[in-house]
Amino acid sequence: MNYLKMYGWNDQLHQLRQASIHHALCPGRVTIVHRTCYEIISENGLFQCELAGNLAYGKPGFEFPCVGDWILFQPFDDHQGIIVDQLPRERTLYRKKSGTIAEKQAIAAYVDQAFIVQSLDENFNVRRIERFMVQILEEKIRPALVLNKTDLNYDKKNIDDAIRHLASQMPVFFTSIQNPQTILQLRESILQGETVVFVGSSGVGKSSLINALCEKSILSTSPISLSTGKGRHTSTRREMVLMNDSGILIDTPGVREFGLTTDHPDSLAEMLDISNYALSCRFKDCTHTHEPGCAVLEAVNNGTLDRKIYESYLKLRREAQHFSSSEYERRKKGKSFSKLIDEIKKHQTNF
Repeated sequence: MNYLKMYGWNDQLHQLRQASIHHALCPGRVTIVHRTCYEIISENGLFQCELAGNLAYGKPGFEFPCVGDWILFQPFDDHQGIIVDQLPRERTLYRKKSGTIAEKQAIAAYVDQAFIVQSLDENFNVRRIERFMVQILEEKIRPALVLNKTDLNYDKKNIDDAIRHLASQMPVFFTSIQNPQTILQLRESILQGETVVFVGSSGVGKSSLINALCEKSILSTSPISLSTGKGRHTSTRREMVLMNDSGILIDTPGVREFGLTTDHPDSLAEMLDISNYALSCRFKDCTHTHEPGCAVLEAVNNGTLDRKIYESYLKLRREAQHFSSSEYERRKKGKSFSKLIDEIKKHQTNF
């Protein structure tokens, strides 16, 4: 299993494999997801695989294999195969699926670090950074902020002031592919065998950063648009690449929106660095919206806490509460439906 170790295979995964009834099959990791098939890296190279029937039907979409998942498959000739089992997921980055109330989408699994990439132009948006960070921390993944394209003109002090409340939660890197030293610092933050996913909007330079980290052109990139002066979207799929003697990188397409799928709205105060104020509130169950003796509201009113951070906290908490309650109702309906099916089966056996 020496080759798969470069892609993150370890003793824990070996134990999960042994616990499967299909442990005799070949293990592999999903590197690319196509519409109807998966590219799987294994000890014997790359395979094109489809899902076995038991995995392809009766499951919600977010449970289907995603990039980074570990699977067990039956290989055939010409490097084709069938995925028969999927090892239990860990540290999976999800987002709320666009256009849904409580449906989520798996972006990448078995992630150790997530690089939130923004460019130092009109793309810079601290509220978007907060949103990414909250979801990443929720999944027990280590976040890092990568502010790219430092070769552009930008106000360093304004940027530092805008992200000061986030600096305690994650390291911040200022990068440019024109400056090799900044890429070296980013590369040194990736440990051997670690999996790092790159997330952010279109045109921020995720693919270019990955190419620079790998020191070769692996992913296709687009030049700056002459009409807008902005980067252009290149990646159309999630894709895994291997760094030399280091980690595993996952590129993702740019996203316009990144909905939360957290079930723990109360953790937002700590993530957005307002928990110290919340500890001084008169009531333990303070919602920080109208209660007398609310230290958070007092900090906002006297200017100690930035009002924009407070408003972002309220917005994210409402979104998290809405998803959590919708998810609860979905699970409740699912259990009721399963119970009904069991009763029908039991009734049929009595005749």
